[in-house]
Amino acid sequence: MKKLLIGLFLIIIMLSPVYSASGFAVTYGETTYGNANLKNTVNTYFQSKTSKNITDATSKVVTASEVNAISTNITGNTYPSSQIFSCAMVDLSYNQGIDVVVDTSKITVVTPKMYANALESCGINNGYVVVTSPVSASGEAALAGVLDSYEIAVGTPIPAQAKKAATEELHTETQIVNETGVDPNKIADLFSNIKNQVQSQNLQDPTKIKVIVVNVANSMNINLTDQQAQQIANTISDSQKAQSSLTNFKNQLQNATNQATKSGGIIDQIMNYLHSIYNYLTNLVQQYS
Repeated sequence: MKKLLIGLFLIIIMLSPVYSASGFAVTYGETTYGNANLKNTVNTYFQSKTSKNITDATSKVVTASEVNAISTNITGNTYPSSQIFSCAMVDLSYNQGIDVVVDTSKITVVTPKMYANALESCGINNGYVVVTSPVSASGEAALAGVLDSYEIAVGTPIPAQAKKAATEELHTETQIVNETGVDPNKIADLFSNIKNQVQSQNLQDPTKIKVIVVNVANSMNINLTDQQAQQIANTISDSQKAQSSLTNFKNQLQNATNQATKSGGIIDQIMNYLHSIYNYLTNLVQQYS
């Protein structure tokens, strides 16, 4: 009888759905993760932005070395382990485009539109994203955590070329904001409008892209120097070149989104059901052992 019951339990487990992607992920900057008070502050904010239980999210710690591996050659900045605060949450059960929420009381420069632009460079156009920090931060370094959260939620890595292009794009946006004093959302719209035209014409040549940069900037009454226009053109060119590497990731993202959307409302029921069966079988085993 005992062997029979154990066998039945194993059959139930084998017949149960197996999810390779979590669909719901959180990343913590290593400084935040190592401080219980800071981590609690972040979790409280995340919990206020979702109906799910934040403790059910698959989590990962983002280290300084990981951030620096991408940012050093783009921003020139390197961060010690004591300065990695930003955290991110991604939920793929949201399938109505992309919805980015930024804790503006802590993230001082990067806006939801700017994150959305950077994510688009990685082939990401859907998901619910929340970004926060327990202390004031520009928000640039948080992109590493956002991308990591997507990798966990999707269950597959984002190609390094695309991650670099996204980081470079976000850095260029923040730099243009700081240099021009133009509203960050307007600069985000500038990049979005340029990218739409570049993508529709399937351009990768920075020289041709620069013409579009100048024309779009003029139409939006944004004054750019020649150097700034060239920098934007180079950044968007790199983003365009990275798109060919994203085919597999985009397919996996779509699959994970479909899976999270369909299963999001029943996963808890399935797990509770399996747990109840496990308890029932365990009790039977104890009775007949």
